[in-house]
Amino acid sequence: MRVATDIGGTFTDLVYVDGEGNVGVAKSPTTPPNFEQGVIDVIEKSGVNPKSIQTFIHGTTVIINALTERKGVKTGLITTAGFRDVLEIARGNRPDLFNLRYKKPEPFVERYLRQEVTERMNQLGEEIVPLDEDRIKVLVDYFKKEGVDAIAVAYLHAYKNPAHEIRTVELINELWPEAAVTASHEVTKEWREYERTNTAVLNSYVKPIASSYIDRLNGRLSQLGTGDLRYIMQSNGGTTTFEQAKKNPINMVESGPVAGIYGAAYLGEILGEENIIAFDIGGTTAKCSLIVEGEVKVSTDYYIEKDEYNAGYPIKTPVVDIVEIGNGGGSIAWIDEGGALKVGPQSAGSVPGPVAYGQGGTEPTTTDANLLTGRLSPKNFDYNVDMAKVEEAIKTKVADRFDMKPEDGALGMIRIANSNMLNALKLISVRKGYDPRDFTLVAFGGGGSMHAPALARELGVRKVVVPVASPVFSAWGMLMTDLRHDYIQTYIARVNGLDLDGFNQEWDELARTAVAQFAEENIEKDNIRFMRYADMRYAGQEHTVKVPLASGPVTPESLTQLIADFHELHEKNYTFKLEEAETEIVNLHLTAFGSVEKPALKKLQLKGGTAKDALKEKRPVYYEQDGWVDTVVYNRSKLEPGMAFSGPAVIEEQAAVTVIYPDQKASIDEYGNLIIETEVR
Repeated sequence: MRVATDIGGTFTDLVYVDGEGNVGVAKSPTTPPNFEQGVIDVIEKSGVNPKSIQTFIHGTTVIINALTERKGVKTGLITTAGFRDVLEIARGNRPDLFNLRYKKPEPFVERYLRQEVTERMNQLGEEIVPLDEDRIKVLVDYFKKEGVDAIAVAYLHAYKNPAHEIRTVELINELWPEAAVTASHEVTKEWREYERTNTAVLNSYVKPIASSYIDRLNGRLSQLGTGDLRYIMQSNGGTTTFEQAKKNPINMVESGPVAGIYGAAYLGEILGEENIIAFDIGGTTAKCSLIVEGEVKVSTDYYIEKDEYNAGYPIKTPVVDIVEIGNGGGSIAWIDEGGALKVGPQSAGSVPGPVAYGQGGTEPTTTDANLLTGRLSPKNFDYNVDMAKVEEAIKTKVADRFDMKPEDGALGMIRIANSNMLNALKLISVRKGYDPRDFTLVAFGGGGSMHAPALARELGVRKVVVPVASPVFSAWGMLMTDLRHDYIQTYIARVNGLDLDGFNQEWDELARTAVAQFAEENIEKDNIRFMRYADMRYAGQEHTVKVPLASGPVTPESLTQLIADFHELHEKNYTFKLEEAETEIVNLHLTAFGSVEKPALKKLQLKGGTAKDALKEKRPVYYEQDGWVDTVVYNRSKLEPGMAFSGPAVIEEQAAVTVIYPDQKASIDEYGNLIIETEVR
């Protein structure tokens, strides 16, 4: 049996697939700060026999939480003489350009813990100044005295030649084996000193936290008697072993959310849908990503805490391109200083949760608004819902402020939440030059299916797919992923006159590194497949375009094709191309997949039922254009392939609800996925 668990801000999700292809799901409240307890709770709640679990895959928010909440360990930095302030200087292209009070982000390492050592490599990787090893010994004693728990090492041009970093780590391990150490070349071999240094620092900052968490979880799983195949989801959309994850935990910064994106891509492949908008609404956030021609976009230009006013902190590791906003089922409605209604980013979380939970929550949330408008039913909650308290909270905190009925206040909350989500969907589609009418919206998470039909209509999307196990779809996506590692090496070279022998040798070296790493994870060479990309730009430009490169030795013919593809992609990304301009390669990017056995999707067997058999009740639901409308409510577990019906309708399943509007049509496909035609023209 394969089991996947995903820790969210409100719930911990579980999906299992047995040997016959049967799928089961469970949800349990997340248990901060002891997140591993939530995993054990949801395994117990699922009824799965732990000893039958052969493969366990896990997605976690531990890393992003430690970073955003500043709960990492005290960290020191060792860097090249003259560069201790690179974290302070950062970048000059600040987002809030005209703010005279703008402040750069505070470094995660205070200046007295940023120490220098005499050494120097040039941009070609040639040693100019040897490493002062005696200085390393002095710094180790200094960091011990200051109570440091982790050390980051980032030397100039180490991406080209890491010899000094390697020796420094050896010395630290000899003198102080208990310290958690990260050398910058271990996490990224891309140039850009600030980004590379910051990534190394953040990896060290969370390394002890990650190791402790993974060890605790590993211990609890061993106590339960689960199998030894245990993997953790990475931000690049692949998995890795527990032991590998402990070495570079920064690769787990978006561990949970990306699994749903890859799950959507996998589902799209099965359904014959290449262009997908993956849309995930949880209890705290809404996340979306674009899949074009079956390909998920992965970038190393990732930041935490970056917005229109703050520069954030760069992390130079491969991360799936996701837009995330603070709107989910637990998002709180509030009135700003100008008297305008806002929803989110503050969240009630799982404790105390929405007013409906009856656990002390007093602020109205999106969940409460969906209850009051009939989209959700109090009968489907694990709590005894006091609808009078829900209505009173929305009335006093929202509706009375605008002299309207409580249900109109609730509908206003839903529409504002939808507007926030719509902006995120436009960021990944319309504003990047894509027509939403060419895409299918795959909606998942606890709230995805409830909001997706309305958002699709506004965005112009013609079809919405609500997959089986949609409330826990990110965990389901983990079951469909392979092991993955990305190897990125800065390689500055003009394409005109490129040394093809040297170029091919660089690719061969990256491939050898990948094969060696997968060997440590018991993946044989025959089960490894590669994808190659070159980050390219016009000579004199700053930013690059990622261009696919065919497999096999690079020849003059394939190089000509690479240049042609670059011009085309540059025009698509930046609306122009300069075919006469000289082109330049900046980075080599090898993605290596270690194939693992994945469960096959099982087609549903017909039981001879009808839509009438799935009918639960009729209840009034409050719609934007039509007001209160008596709406049929279906039990999704009783809907069979081939069934079709028109809106208005509500489809209920465990931990999720789909709202189909009066002008929309729905059907069930052979796998049990819910297909909604929005009737958008």
